[in-house]
Amino acid sequence: MHSTSIAKPYLQSTSRLYNSFESMKGKVKKLRSLFESSKPQIPNPNELQIQATHKLQSVKSMGPEYNRFPSFGFISNSKIRLPGTEDRIVVYLTSLRGIRRTYEDCYAVRMIFRGFRVWIDERDISMDSAYKKELQSVLGEKIVSLPQVFMRGNHVGGAEVIKQMFETGELARVLDGFPRRQPGFVCEGCGDVRFVPCGNCSGSRKLFDEDEGVIKRCLECNENGLIRCPDCCS
Repeated sequence: MHSTSIAKPYLQSTSRLYNSFESMKGKVKKLRSLFESSKPQIPNPNELQIQATHKLQSVKSMGPEYNRFPSFGFISNSKIRLPGTEDRIVVYLTSLRGIRRTYEDCYAVRMIFRGFRVWIDERDISMDSAYKKELQSVLGEKIVSLPQVFMRGNHVGGAEVIKQMFETGELARVLDGFPRRQPGFVCEGCGDVRFVPCGNCSGSRKLFDEDEGVIKRCLECNENGLIRCPDCCS
């Protein structure tokens, strides 16, 4: 009689535990069915091939003009021109890391052009403020964003334009005809910095005038006592 009274609560607790387990199991199944129904269906590879063929045919039907990247046709028709640079690529940039986004854009554009091994006329406004004034004058704006690229004297644009041209393959076509550098080439004069200390004042920006007995400002270097590298920028 005593053992029977003890067994009843035990059986009741076991039954409740089993029922709760079954209830939890049912909820898990419902959640699983919800997630499985929301999974995207993987298309048949044959269907993908048919869709790609259809898109290719639709592009071809637009004619050869579509494949000429008309969005970049402004390169040769740009109204903004940089005189005296018809034989080169000019990039206005900065080597300062003060603004991270600007520095990364300038670095990315430099690396893209160096990947093609073409020589570019790098005009670092952080090394010579005259380049900043020059760019402001050409663009007709007081506040200018960097980098800015010119090809054969024509204004191309900034980092996003160059990146897009690189991704589409248009940049490789545009660079065809520019002289290439040897792989791994580095200027021995400046280490590809494009500037060297002024040889006239040794970078001090000051010269002693013996005739007048006064110290004068050196007129051959910029505000940092630097001149363009005569080896790679002449």
